[in-house]
Amino acid sequence: MKIRNGTIELHVAEDGDPSGPPILLLHGITSFGGTWDWFVPELAERFRVLRLDFRGHGASDRAPGEYTMAGYVSDAVAAIEQVARQPCVVIGHSLGGATAAALTQRHADLVVAAVMEDPPLGAAGNTPERADQTLLDAFRLMRGSIPQMQGAGMVRKVLAGMLAAMPGTSGSTFGATLHPDGVSSMAGSLLAVDAAVLDPVLDGTIGTFLDADVAFEAPSLIVCADPDVPGAVADPALARHFAEISPRVDVRIVDGAGHLIHDELAARHIFRDASMEFIDRTVTA
Repeated sequence: MKIRNGTIELHVAEDGDPSGPPILLLHGITSFGGTWDWFVPELAERFRVLRLDFRGHGASDRAPGEYTMAGYVSDAVAAIEQVARQPCVVIGHSLGGATAAALTQRHADLVVAAVMEDPPLGAAGNTPERADQTLLDAFRLMRGSIPQMQGAGMVRKVLAGMLAAMPGTSGSTFGATLHPDGVSSMAGSLLAVDAAVLDPVLDGTIGTFLDADVAFEAPSLIVCADPDVPGAVADPALARHFAEISPRVDVRIVDGAGHLIHDELAARHIFRDASMEFIDRTVTA
């Protein structure tokens, strides 16, 4: 379905029982709602599952100059208010995780509970504080290559094959470390995204997602990648800081996992089990 957030048209996919409790799934930068396709069938057995494409991503409108913290958070608020029409469980990866965290600080009335997968948690919210430039270097390469791939009219299957043979931030190829559907989703997202979404990340102007002194006011699970893996984003120390100042925050570190936890062959089941256990304990208990 399509909704509007000001002048921007946003795409929201819906699955499951329309009368069920809603879950909103939020993707990372350059990705799209399809990154959660693997998780939807299980969630849809019990929930109304909503997948938002942020502005500039997937099937949503491009919005040059408006790829900011305020814009992304307002997209999530629009999806909750216009589609869910009630407070949601929010699950987000990376950018989506930071957005979920911001919702717990600024719009806690819209959040039943939140799962944040390797989110940037620094108070500035505009750089991956644990990435040691690895992820930022990848973003710089993507900023130039995405327009070239799109301009060449490349098809998803061909690009997926190319990506499978490429090394990720950990050094191993995407094909060796990710589920095939994760590689395919990555290809689809890169062919749809506005490469300009990366500019505010690279130049540090995306804006402040979090206040380091404000608690998360909804039950939250922060799932961190292994800080020793290149490209990992969430700082476990910052995650524990929010757990200390917040009433109901759990922290899980996935040993050996990189930033793309939910797509990794060795880590998807860990993320899935941790998320479902948290939801069962905090939401449906």
